[in-house]
Amino acid sequence: MARILSVDDSMTIRNMVKSMLENEGFEVVSANDGVDAMEIAREQTFDLVLSDINMPNMNGISLVSKLRRLDAYAETPIIMLTTEESDFKKNKAKNFGASGWLQKPFTEERLVGAVKKMLG
Repeated sequence: MARILSVDDSMTIRNMVKSMLENEGFEVVSANDGVDAMEIAREQTFDLVLSDINMPNMNGISLVSKLRRLDAYAETPIIMLTTEESDFKKNKAKNFGASGWLQKPFTEERLVGAVKKMLG
């Protein structure tokens, strides 16, 4: 099954995403911010990345930009999970390489559906 890197500064969100996706058979590794995620992404490869936008140390848009510079993540789907509703931030994330957007709060059905759609 697909391996997913989930990045969020909220432990509650990380645990919820991990539980929802592991229930569907996905392997999930969690990171608490963009810096942590980059360290993990350099050591392991993932089939999909889920990231919050607003995080300390390195935000999600910077993370997307840095991941896209790594050969292993040039084509990896990256879904932004965020409370942000701003079209400006959505467009900025897409311009830096985000593949999609999922608004918080989300249901298990919407999260799993988005992940499966991105993985084809």
